[in-house]
Amino acid sequence: MGLIDLGPVWLSLQLAAVTTIVLLAIGTPLAWWLAWTRSHARPVIEAIVALPLVLPPTVLGFYLLVILGPAGAIGQFWIELTGSTLTFSFSGLVIASVIYSFPFVVQPLQTAFASVGPEPLEAAATLGANRWQQFFRVASPLAQRGYLTAVVLGFAHTIGEFGVVLMVGGNIPGQTRVISIAIYEHVETLAYDQANVLSAGLLIFSFVVLLGVYIVNRSIPINRY
Repeated sequence: MGLIDLGPVWLSLQLAAVTTIVLLAIGTPLAWWLAWTRSHARPVIEAIVALPLVLPPTVLGFYLLVILGPAGAIGQFWIELTGSTLTFSFSGLVIASVIYSFPFVVQPLQTAFASVGPEPLEAAATLGANRWQQFFRVASPLAQRGYLTAVVLGFAHTIGEFGVVLMVGGNIPGQTRVISIAIYEHVETLAYDQANVLSAGLLIFSFVVLLGVYIVNRSIPINRY
């Protein structure tokens, strides 16, 4: 068995970290809005957020390839802005990963915010807290389980994605060749030993991450009002 190339591992970790940060920045306000809004558009937005859960990755990847490609609206704008293409690049992988992992961050946060209930926020309001203070000082601490679950699921799901990454990023060493792509290539070339090492590592990582979430969540006290 030859030496294992750790490049895809580090690239996957980098992709997952960047994707999770972006997802938290975008997903937190959306989850807050979905948890409290009475808008008739809520079911439509929830369905759009959940689409990656049921849509085949190749279908999602195909449409992302079209939109992010040089002929697509976003792809053309990116070329004019930076002079480089979004497809088959790390930036393109981040955009694709954010869309593909969106429900794994938004849904846990939405559930956590909804479970806080109006009472703590109303109590904070009577003490003079504005909406920002209610969110950061009351709702967010009470929703820490949701944040933990969202971060872990978003990170782990990005680490293991394959179809969308292959469609949008291809297999460029050092740029888009993540763990799942490396495993696929090893299997294609009958390098089963190397594929087994990477697969086993991904399996252990996934188990440890999920086990950690369950253990930590059980240790976090449930706030009741």
